[in-house]
Amino acid sequence: MQDTSLSPHIAHLLGLAFASVYVGSIYVSKEARLVFITQTRPSDSEDKSKERPRQQNERWRDDPDVIKARITAVSIATALCVAIVCWITGSTSTALAALGLWPAFPTSLSSMRSTFAPHLLMPLLFLGPLYALYLSFSPRNRWRGNLTTRANNLLCSWIGLRNYVVAPITEEIVFRACVLSVYLLSPKLAQSRAGLIFSTPLNFGVAHLHHAWDTYNRYGRTPAALRRAVLESVFQMAYTTLFGAYCAFMFLRTQRSIFVPITAHVFCNIMGFPDFSGDVRMGTSEGRRGAVIGAYLLGIVGFAYSVMPMGRWWWCA
Repeated sequence: MQDTSLSPHIAHLLGLAFASVYVGSIYVSKEARLVFITQTRPSDSEDKSKERPRQQNERWRDDPDVIKARITAVSIATALCVAIVCWITGSTSTALAALGLWPAFPTSLSSMRSTFAPHLLMPLLFLGPLYALYLSFSPRNRWRGNLTTRANNLLCSWIGLRNYVVAPITEEIVFRACVLSVYLLSPKLAQSRAGLIFSTPLNFGVAHLHHAWDTYNRYGRTPAALRRAVLESVFQMAYTTLFGAYCAFMFLRTQRSIFVPITAHVFCNIMGFPDFSGDVRMGTSEGRRGAVIGAYLLGIVGFAYSVMPMGRWWWCA
């Protein structure tokens, strides 16, 4: 049998290579690169806290043509990373199993529970925001509207396809499945699950820093725009690193199922970062302030309990 074990140095290099291939892919093609006009500083009369107007010959991140090109680029990059893992393992079936892309079909109630229940952990954490979202559809609330229409606006667009389909799937396959699979091929690195959980997401967090250039340009290349870009990027790096640690934990605890991290990623992208003060105001307007705060606390406590060893009985085999 072919020896597929890797040294820690090779595993680290491969993890860095996967991240570089993924992020670098969106800069290879001219169609996928952003274009900003140099002289774009806002005038004194313009609100510097808002995005400046887009110029005619610019290419911004949310332009449909840019999104299409980047979807193609990251899809090719993801396929390349998967192919590298297949080459390292020497077997496509072995690689797909290691990547969590070929899960075992549940054959009992216990296996069904361990297959589907893990998908509920992230919604449990977001119990407060979910309850506030439910209240937002109250007839008395000015944000009420047709749920189908709002869902179509959210999902049936190039931005929605990128944010809620392509990005979660490709990022989790590359930054979770591919990176963790090569780390697990290193006997020394595989000994420490905590090390895998907290070290591998660093590439994922750092990979989001390139958004700072986009923010800096969209807000006019001013000192205020620079501060905004730095603060947003640092926060996003910290948030995505923590989220990546959770996804790595779930990938390992579910016996390498990449589908749990993917659904968690989709869910978080749809929900966004919780707006506690806004949700409390929503609850206050509906006479449910205490219920919103209680839902937040219940979600946090329930999630914390569920990820601890004593609380894994309901979702982990």
